[in-house]
Amino acid sequence: MPVNTRDRTVLGRFPGVTLEPVEEVEEEVEEDQVEQGGCCRWMRQVCPGLFRQPEMDDITDTEMTGVDEEEKPDGGGGPKPHGGDQHDAHIVKVNSVDLMSEQSKQNRKEHHTDLYDGDDLILRRGQTFLMWLDLSRPFDPTTDKLHLELKTGAAPEVPKGTLAIIPLVDELQDDRWEAKIVKEEGDRVQLSVNSIPTAVIGIYRLSVVTSGQEAELTSIHQPADNIYMLFNPWCEDDAVFMDEEEERKEYVLNDIGRLYYGTEQQIGVRTWNFGQFSGGMLASCLFVLEKSGTPASGWGSPVNIVRVVSAMINSPDDAGVVEGNWSGDYSDGTSPAAWSGSVEILNNYHDGGGTPVRYGQCWVFSGVTTTVLRCLGIPTRSVTNFSSAHDTDVSLTTDVYLDESLDPLDSLNVDSIWNFHVWNDCWMSRPDLPPGMGGWQAVDATPQETSQGTFRCGPAPLTALRSGQVYLQHDCPFVFAEVNSDKIYWQRNLDGTFTQIHNEKHIVGHHISTKAVGSDERYDITHLYKQPEGSEEERIAVETASRYGSKPETYSAPSAEDVSVQVTLDGDGPLMGSDAELSITFTNGSSEQRSVFLHSQVAVMYYTGVHKATLRRDRTEVDLPPDSVTSVEWTLLYETYQGQLIDQAALMLTLSGRVSQTQQVLATQFSFRLKTPDLLIKPIGKAAVGKTMKAEISFTNPLPHTLKAVMLRIEGLGLLSIRKIAVGDIASQASFSRIETIVPTLSGPRKLLASLDCEELTQVHGVVSVLVGE
Repeated sequence: MPVNTRDRTVLGRFPGVTLEPVEEVEEEVEEDQVEQGGCCRWMRQVCPGLFRQPEMDDITDTEMTGVDEEEKPDGGGGPKPHGGDQHDAHIVKVNSVDLMSEQSKQNRKEHHTDLYDGDDLILRRGQTFLMWLDLSRPFDPTTDKLHLELKTGAAPEVPKGTLAIIPLVDELQDDRWEAKIVKEEGDRVQLSVNSIPTAVIGIYRLSVVTSGQEAELTSIHQPADNIYMLFNPWCEDDAVFMDEEEERKEYVLNDIGRLYYGTEQQIGVRTWNFGQFSGGMLASCLFVLEKSGTPASGWGSPVNIVRVVSAMINSPDDAGVVEGNWSGDYSDGTSPAAWSGSVEILNNYHDGGGTPVRYGQCWVFSGVTTTVLRCLGIPTRSVTNFSSAHDTDVSLTTDVYLDESLDPLDSLNVDSIWNFHVWNDCWMSRPDLPPGMGGWQAVDATPQETSQGTFRCGPAPLTALRSGQVYLQHDCPFVFAEVNSDKIYWQRNLDGTFTQIHNEKHIVGHHISTKAVGSDERYDITHLYKQPEGSEEERIAVETASRYGSKPETYSAPSAEDVSVQVTLDGDGPLMGSDAELSITFTNGSSEQRSVFLHSQVAVMYYTGVHKATLRRDRTEVDLPPDSVTSVEWTLLYETYQGQLIDQAALMLTLSGRVSQTQQVLATQFSFRLKTPDLLIKPIGKAAVGKTMKAEISFTNPLPHTLKAVMLRIEGLGLLSIRKIAVGDIASQASFSRIETIVPTLSGPRKLLASLDCEELTQVHGVVSVLVGE
């Protein structure tokens, strides 16, 4: 006797799913009906060439349910049995499926997905949802059988979690794919369906399988029945569960944030539109995962997902979302400083079929990463580290090499300290690591060094970084060096070897910053990454970490010091277009006279710590009386740096010297930037949905020369789409003002953003809050 030839790998795995015997009936059937019998279905699978192929994709069986009459081949009216086979005459059929997927419906609200644009069914795993089935007759549980199938990925399989067989049960249990009939209305039944908290995320294709005593029918998957499954920070059994509701609102649901830049003495801030709920964003974010080429079976783990996203946001080795550019020439793309949100970038990548978007730098990579991971349901924040080290040789130190005369050896100085660097923290448990390593994890999408052959970084647990446990995965040594490496100075000997001559212990990893929960204030999270600077615990962490680096003997011989040097600036620092003035302060802690022969040089810097050009070098001798503090003023004229600055208007002053009496070496580097003015934005009139309002945007050129070909970019979620305006030239010290018309589309508190894009002046932007009424 022939049997239904469904995949036997599911046999015995789920209650209520069995292989039913089918009686063989000899009767003449038409060619297009030959699929109904169990033997024929088996023959169709092993010899597909013998049968006409259906025109629709994803047909899991031979029958299509719920087809409109005008779509039927014969054009006849009235309902028809499926295929006309007497085998299925009494099998209950599914005419239609209602997933209750609209934004306003219960499913979307209970799953915290009602903010996503569109009416697709977007769910969070580990949580029940409701759906209606419109059947051909009332459901009889004594004779009728029914189960759901959800498929994701290219080759769905039960063992890999990409095929879920969902049986009907009397009572739902946690951690199981199950469904229960909760309401019956004539031919309609409502199901409550439970998903598991470890489910693979992505797009699932739904089909409904009904069977009786003689045969089985499977509904044809309809694209409208796709189900989008996301991580669930509200579910205690999900790896990304976050306990505090205010934090979930901030790190999952907030679609706008703050990114920090500049230097540790001059922290700048800009607003960024993450826009994870905007139209097309979910599709774009899932497209990023698909472009990675990774199998869907691994998409249930947030560790895997953040590693995939970390790799895919940059472009060097996988044609990812954003192409990095630190050259200063962005003529064939968009300047990194001109972006003010992720939506345009991700939509361009999706619409372009996976062509990298030009151009980005670290804050762009971080902003896009926050968008993608929040969209997928992983709590994420953008984080800025000031004085951020880039260790290139896994020494866990930032090394500076000097020749016999204490001049830098540029060919060897490949390590660097960026004025600032922006990456991400993601929240998740880490069952792959020892207990206690869950919580915030550092993830970096900026392409700096490869991890397992790919430009990506993390997730590195902050708890491990704080204690120096850099032997834990992923990429803990690199992130540790970014936030807590010592700066080691090496001098070349006559025989070509190098000797350690100085160690700066408190240079790297300052004011690690992110947006505060529930406000626009800056929240300093340095204490999460490292012990208090200079404490015994912090030194133990540094020395513990160094033992796993490429120079484990670095800390074997500590040195004594009685003279120190420090560079400071007054107030918020110099303004663009004016002279830059700094103070160099020497402290002589001994009771004897000291003198220092000081070398200084100032260089134009990319914010990453890479030199562009040296502007000036000086040598001077400074006498230090016993037990004294001596200050030396240092000035850089505007004429010296005019026309030399790039991107962040960053400069670095490097000091090195030797105390004549003791041969003690002094060395330090100080980064600073020239501040740029803000764009001023002033709302005009009352803001209400569908009503016209205006906003005035104004700016004054601070430079003693003309700004050429200025572009203005304006955007605001719920206020207006991205608007690009050609301003033209702005003369020296001249002002411009422009009034823009806005028609809000969403109520509540909103942000209106503007940024200026021109070659001579970067990082000019502004933001204003707008409260939109109904």
